Amino acid sequence: MLFAICYQAWDSLVRHPMRSFLTMLGIVWGIAAVTILIAYGDGFRGVLVRSFDAFGKSAVVCWPGQTSEQAGGERSGKKIRFEQEDFDLIKQEGTLVKQVSLETVRWYPISYGERMSNTAIRGVHPDYGTIRNEVPAEGRWISIEDFGERRRVAFLGNRLKQKLFSGRQAIGETVHINGVSFVVIGVMDRKLQMSNYFNSDDECAFIPYTAAGDVWNTRYASTLVFSAVAPSLESKAMDQVRAIMAKRQQFSATDKRAVQMFGREEFRPVIDGITIGLQVLLVFIGSLTLGIGGIGLMNIMLVTVDERIREIGLRRALGATRLHIKMQFLTEAIMITLVGGLLGIGLTFVVAHAVGRLPLLGPLFEDTSGKGDLELQISLSTVMLSTGILILVGTLSGMVPALRASRLDPSEALRYE
Repeated sequence: MLFAICYQAWDSLVRHPMRSFLTMLGIVWGIAAVTILIAYGDGFRGVLVRSFDAFGKSAVVCWPGQTSEQAGGERSGKKIRFEQEDFDLIKQEGTLVKQVSLETVRWYPISYGERMSNTAIRGVHPDYGTIRNEVPAEGRWISIEDFGERRRVAFLGNRLKQKLFSGRQAIGETVHINGVSFVVIGVMDRKLQMSNYFNSDDECAFIPYTAAGDVWNTRYASTLVFSAVAPSLESKAMDQVRAIMAKRQQFSATDKRAVQMFGREEFRPVIDGITIGLQVLLVFIGSLTLGIGGIGLMNIMLVTVDERIREIGLRRALGATRLHIKMQFLTEAIMITLVGGLLGIGLTFVVAHAVGRLPLLGPLFEDTSGKGDLELQISLSTVMLSTGILILVGTLSGMVPALRASRLDPSEALRYE
């Protein structure tokens, strides 16, 4: 029965090829619009997530503050400072902490030959590179040996390297930080990050925390950076780290002003709010475009019903039920929709390939590497979502003509002129 209905629907379509083709055009355009807009939303989300991940996928930055609660007889307003003892305790007792690093920062001139740049010099521990996603494009990151042996080595941000060396090789060269010599061991890969502190990582120089003591006083760290054992445990890890430092420095473990923390997962609602809202808007706009094609399909099907009233009456007289008539016209509408949908999705792949990459963050960061570009990739989930919307539109568009055809009175239909 289903095969017969599909055959009749197909036969009806091929009898009017021009009408069927023109009706399909609206569906083709609509499904192409939906799919491309969904792909654009996915690409936008991907670029935005990568730019936030550049900060560190599970990085938490802690700043020392002042106590606002009295604890253990201590008055409020006590100034908190990060020291080596805090680092050691967190390493020993921080069961929810995966990696941790002290960070000391000063703004000093860094020079190579006659070129100089005044920027943030960051003294850090070896684990800092993993926590903050500092990926070398050339050379290597600071090692445990560099840290333990107090080596005067430097890892340069990509833009800082360009300022000092332009296109020249930097690895193995000597730079001077506030007059002290450091050997360049690595250059950071281009980093497009939507968030930072002190200064963009691309414009900073990173040196071992121990070697920073040769340039300035490093007894008190500027910040403490750590990562949780899992992103879902970041909030609990923050509470644990604050409690560990509170025990040593004698302040309340609930005093968030004493140690202020900013975690990577706090970005998540911002990212989701921006990207999900945009994706919903784009899907809505694309669905409206496809809906216009669906309205065109509905009008053509209504015209088809009027042209075939006598045929419908004859079928009913020969024993066809209302369900048969309804299914025939609904199948015709869905068949037009699906064929148009296949053509539209094929067109989408062609357009996506032709468009390629679209500049997004590149101009903002003055980057020409293409890392911040948006790429239209048609994923399986995108095709499935578009197909779902397509089937819904086709069903709704064909339902009205199908109901009208099935409700015709057979005797009146046979007398229709």
